Amino acid sequence: MNTPDHGVRSDGPVVALVPAAGRGVRLGESIPKAFVTVGGTPMVRLAVEGLIASGVVDRIIVMVPTELVDSAVALLPPSGSVQVVVGGAERIDSVRAGVAAAPDAAYFLVHDAARALTPPELIARVVAELRTGHRAVIPGLPVTDTIKAVDPTGTVTGTPDRAQLRAIQTPQGFAAELLRSAYAAEGVQATDDAGLVERFGVQVRTIPGDPMAFKITTRLDLVLANAVLDGAGIQAVAP
Repeated sequence: MNTPDHGVRSDGPVVALVPAAGRGVRLGESIPKAFVTVGGTPMVRLAVEGLIASGVVDRIIVMVPTELVDSAVALLPPSGSVQVVVGGAERIDSVRAGVAAAPDAAYFLVHDAARALTPPELIARVVAELRTGHRAVIPGLPVTDTIKAVDPTGTVTGTPDRAQLRAIQTPQGFAAELLRSAYAAEGVQATDDAGLVERFGVQVRTIPGDPMAFKITTRLDLVLANAVLDGAGIQAVAP
């Protein structure tokens, strides 16, 4: 596949896309995961507040299920820079809807609402890397567990060198035209947005992530997030 010619702009608006339409089955809640509260505040609001606090995001688009648009508008910060649009059945559909709603963006950040405690400083570092000329920037942490590759029967087929592995977080940042092209391609499928642009042969830059940007996916994650906000778990997740 040929690499598209995307000139990187050092100026222009940064638009953050926050997919918040997922059901979050593993969390065991009856409402979409992004609307589950942490410390009494819905995750999606915490994520949006972090983006605002970073001071580097010009506009935020939150993608939610059709039936929750009004609820999302009511619970998000009353700011002209925050917009709610209808998301899709899959995360990839929601991000595509967000991309379409921001034709003026120079850069996109794609940020999981479930990473509700992401420090604003990490968000600012991602944008700083974009503005210096990198077209794709993602934060990540070194992998501490031993990882095994297995076949469909569960038999181990290899042990990757964990020194070369990173557990990737969000926000993931992109030159806007690069992400638009990635989502315009037919049959796009990936577990993260960086995986889509990698298909173009684009170099994706990693920067050090932050333990506080962990993803709230399971009940145990939710317990940890609540403990962090209560102050009891801060030392447990600090670098």
